[in-house]
Amino acid sequence: MRRLTVHHETTYRYRRPVKFGPHRMMFRPRDSHDLRLLDATISITPQAELRWLHDVFGNSVAIATFPQPADTLTFVSQIVIDRHTSSAPEFPIENFARVIPFSYPLSEIPDLGRTIERHYSDPERLVTDWARRFLAPDDNTKSTESFLLSLTTGIHDEFLYESRYEPGVQNPVQTLERQAGTCRDFAVLMMEAVRSVGLAARFVSGYLYDPAIEGQESEVVGAGATHAWVQVYLPGAGWLEFDPTNGSYGGANLVPVAVAREPSQAIPVSGTYDGGPEDFIEMSIDVSVRSTLVLDNVA
Repeated sequence: MRRLTVHHETTYRYRRPVKFGPHRMMFRPRDSHDLRLLDATISITPQAELRWLHDVFGNSVAIATFPQPADTLTFVSQIVIDRHTSSAPEFPIENFARVIPFSYPLSEIPDLGRTIERHYSDPERLVTDWARRFLAPDDNTKSTESFLLSLTTGIHDEFLYESRYEPGVQNPVQTLERQAGTCRDFAVLMMEAVRSVGLAARFVSGYLYDPAIEGQESEVVGAGATHAWVQVYLPGAGWLEFDPTNGSYGGANLVPVAVAREPSQAIPVSGTYDGGPEDFIEMSIDVSVRSTLVLDNVA
C-alpha cells in the first residue's frame, strides 16, 4: 500500500477584474476497495459558494459560484489517499473472454452502452487496421491479455509524448498520422483501438505519481499536471487500468479522480467568465504527487 498526497493548483489571470460564471471542479476521488480517501480540501480565491453533486457516472463534482469579480482566479486542491494496487498484470477474467473476439453477457451490454461504440470517424479504417497489428495476423484472434498489454506498450514505444494545456483532444486518426500527442490523445487512441475489436473502454482523469520527484530513478512521463489513461472492462475482472503514455498496467502510480465515456466529461476545472478573449492572460497548473510507503496491516 502507498499513501499519496496530491497538491493541485490551477490559476487563471486576467487583464482586468471580470465576472465569473459557475465553475465545475473534479478533484475528489471516490473511496473504494483499492483507493481510500483520507482527506480532501479545496481552497478558492476569490471567495466562492460551493455545492456538490454526483454526475451521471457517479463522479464527485463541485460547483463554485462567485459573487464578486476579480482579475485572478485560483483553485487549490489537496487530497491524501491510500492506494492499494499491484503493478504486476493480473487478469482474473472469465474463460470465454480470454481470447479476442468475444461477446459480453447480454445482462451487461445495456450498462456498458456506448463505452463499446466507436466515437470518432475512421472512414479509411486507419485506427481499425492499426489495432489489428496487435492481433494474430492469420485470423485476427489473440489472447485478450496479450492484446491489451502489447497495445499499451506499443503506443508508449511508437509515439512521442507532448505536453499541451489547450482544451480538447486530437482525433485518433490525427494522433496516428502525427505519431505524437498528449496523455489524453493517447488515451483516446487506445479507447478507439480496443472498441474496434469489441471491448468496452472509458476515459480516466486523475494524477500520476513519479518516483523521480523524491530522488528515485524513473522514466515516467506526464507527471506535474493532471494525467489521463484508460479503463477496459473485462468480464470477471471488471474495469482494469492501462496507461499507454507510460506503457504500464495496474494503476500502482495512478490516482483516478473521474471516469467518463469521453474526455470532455472529465475535465478537472471548467467554467466561464464575462469578457473578451483579450482579457485573458494565462492559465497555470501546478501538480505534485508525493508518496509515503505504508505497510499493510498484518492480522
